Amino acid sequence: MPVESNHGRGATRNATPTRFNLKERGVEGEWLDQVEALDGIVRRRTTVTLERPKSILTRNSSPDIGFDRSINAYRGCEHGCIYCFARPTHAFHDLSPGVDFESRLFVKPNAPQLLHAALSRPGYECRSIAMGTNTDPYQPIEGRWKVTRSLIELLLETRHPFSITTKSDRVLRDLDLLKPAAELGIVTVAISVTSLDPKIARTLEPRAPQPAKRLAAVKALNEAGVPCCVAIAPVVPQITDHELEHIVEAAVQARATGGFYLPVRLPHEVAPLFRAWLDRHFPNRAAKVMATIHSLRGGRDNDPNFFSRMRGQGPWADLLRTRFDIASKKFGLRQAKFPHRTDLFRPPEGNQMRLL
Repeated sequence: MPVESNHGRGATRNATPTRFNLKERGVEGEWLDQVEALDGIVRRRTTVTLERPKSILTRNSSPDIGFDRSINAYRGCEHGCIYCFARPTHAFHDLSPGVDFESRLFVKPNAPQLLHAALSRPGYECRSIAMGTNTDPYQPIEGRWKVTRSLIELLLETRHPFSITTKSDRVLRDLDLLKPAAELGIVTVAISVTSLDPKIARTLEPRAPQPAKRLAAVKALNEAGVPCCVAIAPVVPQITDHELEHIVEAAVQARATGGFYLPVRLPHEVAPLFRAWLDRHFPNRAAKVMATIHSLRGGRDNDPNFFSRMRGQGPWADLLRTRFDIASKKFGLRQAKFPHRTDLFRPPEGNQMRLL
């Protein structure tokens, strides 16, 4: 009998990776949540640990990414998306990219102060900051910690451009900040919709809001004047790819300003986690799913090369691109764009933050 239940989690296992020479994670002692057992099985609960980094802006020089800096207010993500390419980052901290990633969370409460310091440095060059590129800025713990909201307050105060990527309609809680930011032309939002089927979405992304709520948020944001596009990301072949045209149509009905898609990526520890998930939820088509992914990824689980990692390669990649282009033309979905003004930026005043 198992000693711990992962009911409601995306990952089906919690093994620690071996590429950092770490021992495999056990499920006993201090690693168990101290909660009441049901029928002898401990139900895992989410824990949050305070993290106080020395910097908050992450820089990148990737030629296939449209931003060179990002902020992640949280480490780990409770949404539990089985395909999340950020899962391997938990291995750097001797934690499993499996269930640990979605239940052992870290919050960075000093993120606004660190951003204030970064924007105040002499010679700082203003370019758009991406939020939600690694873990979701509107995962459930944002409701308590409000780190994302504090960051947006500072960005609005300094008129600094930014983008938000999320799977949550919780973004609407900050509409009072996003609307004036949109009026200045310094914000865009992308909401990810991977499936319109609540059952599939609940399996793929067990703790993310249902697709209908996300599409309602897309509509509400655009009606309020906040540019919001739909990201069909990722497309999981043989699981969600048949919905591509339907999601494009739904995005247009939700008044999305544009859209884009990305094929699923399975870097490092994500691949075995994804395989285990397939064996549990789609055992009859697991081999077919992986064969198609290999077709997209040059015969491998993952293609890390610039550009091709975002679109895939081979006949399946060509088919997805053609289908998306035809659907976009049929329903009138524009290509997603993220234009931001940078000329309005004004550095923070003084040593203390005005709004916090």
